[in-house]
Amino acid sequence: MASLHVYSVLVVLLLTCGPVMATKENDQIIKEKNCETKMGLPCVLEAFTSIFETGIIFNKCCGELVVLGKVFHSALVKRTLENPLFKDLSPAAIIAKSIQTWNNCLALIDSPSPSA
Repeated sequence: MASLHVYSVLVVLLLTCGPVMATKENDQIIKEKNCETKMGLPCVLEAFTSIFETGIIFNKCCGELVVLGKVFHSALVKRTLENPLFKDLSPAAIIAKSIQTWNNCLALIDSPSPSA
């Protein structure tokens, strides 16, 4: 059952970076940022699970997300919420988790890393 869930997540991630039902504005933002090549799949999965499930996003992936920018981050979340697979989710709860993930990433990126 867990493998089916992971497969579903992968399909959704591919759909959110490909042509799906979404507003033209979100599509344009995502296309301009070229999400397929600027954020690796492992980091997309981390970001996705930190927003849409109960996962954690770590420094490396926070760095990739922050480089893409808040506008891209918001557009990708909104575009995913427009997908019929997520119709039962609470948009307000997801947007709140999205903001929390973004703020956590900014804090991770801005904080000095411990020296080795």
